[in-house]
Amino acid sequence: MTAATGSVLLLRQHLRRDRIIVPVWMGALVLMAFASASATETLFGTVQDRVRIAALVNDQAGLVALYGPILDPRSVGELAMSKLTVLYALFSCVLYVVVVRRHTRVEEESGRAELVAGTSTGRSAPLVAAVAEGAGVAVVLGMLVAAADALGGLPVAGSLWFGLAWAGTGLVATGTAAVACQLSPSARTCGAIAAALLTGAFVVRALGDAVDRLHWLSWFSPLGWNTQLRAWSDPRWWVPLLHVGVAAALVLAAQGMRAHRDLGSGLVEARPGRPGSTMASPWSLAVRLHRTSLVLWTVGAATMSLLFGAMAPGFDDLLSTGAGRELVDRLGGAFIAALLPIAAMAVTAFPISVVTRVTRDEAEGRAELALTSGASRAQWFAAPAVLGALAATWLLAVCGVSLWAGYRAAGGGATTPALAAALGWAPAVWVVVGVALVGLAARAGWVGWAALVGFVTLTLVGELLELPDWLVRLSPYSALPAYPVVAWDWTPFAVLVLVAAALTAGAGRWFGHRDVSVG
Repeated sequence: MTAATGSVLLLRQHLRRDRIIVPVWMGALVLMAFASASATETLFGTVQDRVRIAALVNDQAGLVALYGPILDPRSVGELAMSKLTVLYALFSCVLYVVVVRRHTRVEEESGRAELVAGTSTGRSAPLVAAVAEGAGVAVVLGMLVAAADALGGLPVAGSLWFGLAWAGTGLVATGTAAVACQLSPSARTCGAIAAALLTGAFVVRALGDAVDRLHWLSWFSPLGWNTQLRAWSDPRWWVPLLHVGVAAALVLAAQGMRAHRDLGSGLVEARPGRPGSTMASPWSLAVRLHRTSLVLWTVGAATMSLLFGAMAPGFDDLLSTGAGRELVDRLGGAFIAALLPIAAMAVTAFPISVVTRVTRDEAEGRAELALTSGASRAQWFAAPAVLGALAATWLLAVCGVSLWAGYRAAGGGATTPALAAALGWAPAVWVVVGVALVGLAARAGWVGWAALVGFVTLTLVGELLELPDWLVRLSPYSALPAYPVVAWDWTPFAVLVLVAAALTAGAGRWFGHRDVSVG
């Protein structure tokens, strides 16, 4: 028996378990690619339009940091895929982290991996199967994105190279997740480590693309290679080999780490609790479980927001010109107003992870044990609901304050309402948290993630596909005004708060009247 014995059987099981989440996530990403490609003729009709818009984008360090530079201003494909080349490729990485973590570290944490190890499977089979699934999803997604670009009217050759860049990004993200899952015995911490590594790659690329003296930094980030590939004009065939080489090195490193740790442990040992300590309440347990992740999220949100806030002042001058206002219309709002919805979408992932953790605790029997210790059902349900809402609000506040600090440090005006603008997105996040709580009541942890993917897709591609306005506004991220570019309106704010409250109350009532073990 070899170390990889049984990996094929495990892979089949993984694909069956992921038969909903993976196709839904891939479908959303492919739809975004098709929408961007098909809207190109409307947004950038002539060569002169493309050259003018590309020049405006490249003159703004903030946009270059967020989306990457336009290397060939005459290329219709490069402009059409400007948002997808780096930023949306980063979004796709979340899928690979979820898949690899789910089938490695989460299985070890739940004890199921130990049961599998008792059968005729090799020591490395779970990791091999998880990496194989991640790599397969990356290749298939790259092919589908290439097909979507071509069907949307972009050049076939450029579409194929672009799909290859996304496939390479997925391979690197799979390797990164595999390494992260060997470091800590906690699934939450492993996810945070992977997110921190990928965010660090984005920051390195952003600095390299936006700062003239640091252009060499782009070559130290796999996300930077997506731009350097030049998929739409004179492609560099050897750049995808960088993705493959780094991904292989990461997988080999993960395999080496797996061989030097015990099942259920991590290379970084967990700190033991205080002797004789007990759980004071579900709230204290929830805070203790998620405090490390919240600290990492806070640092990441502050760093990213500070960086982009420092690059925003150039928009003050840009908006004073007719061409600048045209750019704002085509790219979706002024820089801070365009950045905050993205921040809100990203921040929503944290409270969803808090809620889904409770769903997993119930499925694995820990909730029943906790409720026998004196905690009430209402307390057990309220802990993730309150922590999720407060943590999301805190992270949005961190984004707002950091944006303002970076903006001021770079010489921007003192009156930019970044904090108010950031907190204005809180009701949209609360609505998604409410949907996740309904999933908790239904013992379906995937509901929150499905809602997030659906709402994000509706917001990002709704206008590009010219969907009805009422349909686009079903997403809470589309219902709020893009303040401070658009005047603030209290009506959608109040409506979303009421919707979030109703979802939470309904989920709490459902949870309180059903059996803990049977949904």
